[in-house]
Amino acid sequence: MKNFFFLLLVLGLVACQSETKEATEAGTSNTEASTDGTQYFGAKITPDNAIPFAKMLGEMGDLDSFPVKVKGTITDVCQKKGCWMRISDDNGQEMLVQFEDYGFFMPKDAAGREVIIDGYAYNETTDVKTLKHYAADAGQPKEVIDAITEPQNELKYMAKGVIIYK
Repeated sequence: MKNFFFLLLVLGLVACQSETKEATEAGTSNTEASTDGTQYFGAKITPDNAIPFAKMLGEMGDLDSFPVKVKGTITDVCQKKGCWMRISDDNGQEMLVQFEDYGFFMPKDAAGREVIIDGYAYNETTDVKTLKHYAADAGQPKEVIDAITEPQNELKYMAKGVIIYK
């Protein structure tokens, strides 16, 4: 049984790397920078009508999915490829942000920067294998990764476009 889970983990990591390579080779890592250091990723978006992450939490309520433009602070970025990031509010509530069609990636040093994301928020249960994958991508120590034993219901966000401010 352990070999089966190890095989699943390896296949998941290989798939993540393959998708990253394919997206980069296909030229879908749409990145643009302005003269003031602001960076744009994915679909070209504007900051118009973006609401603070904490306000989004209140407005989403019990909805399964919520289309919304959100502003917040990046707290963590995948250290392997930049294929996900987390934002949080002042109360420590976090949201995992992924990128539509695996089409673009964040700078690995973007933690602490202000961001605007355009897409939709949703709730999803994340399995143990994926949680361990995220922990490994974030550079967590083996003890932290091994301590993950239960799936987790998470607030997630699928972004079609991102603005990162300097």
